[in-house]
Amino acid sequence: MAKVNPDPSETSPAFQATKPRLIYDHKRLERRRNFLRWLIHQAGYRLVARLGSAVDVNNLPATGSAIVIFNHIGFIDPIVVLSVLPRNAVPFARHDVSRIPGWGIFPRLWGVIPVRRDEVDRGALRKAFSVLEAGEVLMVAPEGTRHSSLQRAKTGLAYLALKSGAPIVPVAVEGTEGYPTLIIGRNDLVPATVRVGRPFRFKPLEGWRDHDRLRMMTDEAMYVLARMLPAERRGVYSDLSRATTDTIEMW
Repeated sequence: MAKVNPDPSETSPAFQATKPRLIYDHKRLERRRNFLRWLIHQAGYRLVARLGSAVDVNNLPATGSAIVIFNHIGFIDPIVVLSVLPRNAVPFARHDVSRIPGWGIFPRLWGVIPVRRDEVDRGALRKAFSVLEAGEVLMVAPEGTRHSSLQRAKTGLAYLALKSGAPIVPVAVEGTEGYPTLIIGRNDLVPATVRVGRPFRFKPLEGWRDHDRLRMMTDEAMYVLARMLPAERRGVYSDLSRATTDTIEMW
């Protein structure tokens, strides 16, 4: 996701540039997204991927804004997660994903938020805040890229959650590596699985725009996600004895 370097002054140009100014029309895309979800289940999980279990999906709040975070191990992770959630969600995606031949039509039709990695993408932040202001669900891969185990997450996660007040919903993904691939007639493929954890919030704290404080909040959120994963997936968050919960509270 985009790199975030918050300015301590809410009157600063950097802050104003990320304020919600866009009007997000969720209903306009609902019919199209519902059709795409149907297509994923009826065609995608019969032809190019295999879905196993989706556990505790009702941990996602039934109404109101929320930020879904997930470990990103395979190309199709965002599609698998959004296909099993009880509400349609809006994922971040790298800015050029819609240019991928064939596959790129899906993010264009769904209406993902394109983001330029490793820079302060204020346009992506404005769109993200608009989604949350509309009371909808945002999907974020906090590491910003795929990896077999957790890498250090970007602090944009904490910035989005604190400014919006939205709860964070951790989602553990497994079995998506190697997809998409033709699965007809194959019995050797591991099915993808999804487990949704309990929501939590960041506590309102003074001085949270300090980078070190945002770093602490982000790492505490990632340890929540790490606890849901097998040991080999935890990566830089493997040492759970270092996990603290000073800045978070269960929702």
